[in-house]
Amino acid sequence: MAESYDVIVIGGGPGGYVTAIRASQLGFKTAIVEREHLGGICLNWGCIPTKALLRSAEIYHYMTHAKDYGLSAEKVGFDAAAVVKRSRGVSGQLNAGVGFLMKKNKIDVIWGEAKLTKPGEIKVSKSSKPAMEPQHPTPKGVKGEGTYTAKHIIIATGARPRTLPGIEPDKENIWTYFEAMVPPSMPKSLIVMGSGAIGIEFASFYRTMGAEVTVVELLPQVMPVEDPEISGLAKKAFEKQGIKILLDAKVTAVKKGKGSVTATVETKDGKKQDITADKLISAVGVVGNIENLGLEELGVKTDRGCVVIDGYGRTNVPGVYAIGDVAGPPMLAHKAEHEGVICIEKIAGLDVHPMDKNKIPGCTYCHPQVASVGLTEPKAKEAGYEIKVGRFPFMGNGKAIALGEPDGLVKTIFDAKTGQLLGAHMVGAEVTELIQGYVVAMNLETTEEDLMHTVFPHPTLSEMMKESVLDAYGRVLNI
Repeated sequence: MAESYDVIVIGGGPGGYVTAIRASQLGFKTAIVEREHLGGICLNWGCIPTKALLRSAEIYHYMTHAKDYGLSAEKVGFDAAAVVKRSRGVSGQLNAGVGFLMKKNKIDVIWGEAKLTKPGEIKVSKSSKPAMEPQHPTPKGVKGEGTYTAKHIIIATGARPRTLPGIEPDKENIWTYFEAMVPPSMPKSLIVMGSGAIGIEFASFYRTMGAEVTVVELLPQVMPVEDPEISGLAKKAFEKQGIKILLDAKVTAVKKGKGSVTATVETKDGKKQDITADKLISAVGVVGNIENLGLEELGVKTDRGCVVIDGYGRTNVPGVYAIGDVAGPPMLAHKAEHEGVICIEKIAGLDVHPMDKNKIPGCTYCHPQVASVGLTEPKAKEAGYEIKVGRFPFMGNGKAIALGEPDGLVKTIFDAKTGQLLGAHMVGAEVTELIQGYVVAMNLETTEEDLMHTVFPHPTLSEMMKESVLDAYGRVLNI
């Protein structure tokens, strides 16, 4: 006889495990199905371990620039294996933490691969994709193969790297983020295909560690989703560091050599050039894991590799829901978590608002960092707003100068008629920690007047946020 639950979540990534925890808090008997490792890609192979790598690169950067701070450091170097080991250790610690949270919240973990056999029922089979590392073994005391039922089944299976025909990753010459995170040694040169968050973060990491890096971007702007002004400043900073950036360009062919790869790059004007490097990182986006879940048989609607949902995570089939990357962009861990909470709280009958994607911040942890929320300047104009735009440079901020980080910009966009904050965009040191202030402001429907009346501490980088607001209304004080 099938074991029965109120809620079954398929996928143990940040969206899935957070949803399961909230379901348990709301009194639902809950289980989560995971085939590989609790914490998903984000915790094991994405958000967290990449930040550990980037932190090592940041410290190395400061060590090599010690004299800029009146310090001296001799024989500065790095151990690639130790850098990777630290990153994997951080991941392993948090992976174990998710297992603890499941036990604490009395959530059953079912180990294997789930397939919907009919509404309200799944069949779990042995995983065809076992844990990728010894530090991520099958947790003790979990359930396994069998049939399970639940009134509510939430799909949170995440996404995987998108591949292009003829440029398929081979784990040797052509890498995805999986291989790029655990290099056996640091490549001396590499090509990064794609300049989204994943591509730029790896470009920044490997360049800081000494590699010659070329970024190839199909669109006319590096970091295409960002405000063009911010993107332009970031591009100048990347190029100053020695990163070569080719825009309006695509890799049309790849030739593998022994320990190298040669990419044929064609620009918009039809010109071609061959670039040879030790490795090529394919970072051309991700695609939802919708296969082998029984979605077609149940008639669950999908579109371009993602499950179609409404603002509450509901699919077109009653009792079947989807959240996170598998439910479409923006493919961000914090979006997945919030989407999952909305979904389960709606199931519980609570009064919840649907997801507002315009208020989801985006962060890229390159050097310099980039962070944003809301409409870019062109998008605000396209939407028909009459806008006021404020800017404040890092060079005008005492804390930024004291930190030795004088390059950057904070930009704010307001509706000229109402004072509504439409968007905020930043490039510079620690902006990924600053952006939440604007996110809170947008959620509270804060106007420019509220922000102007807010007292920001001095000396801090956050002062630039207020100064940018003041600038939009001709009242800036420190430039």
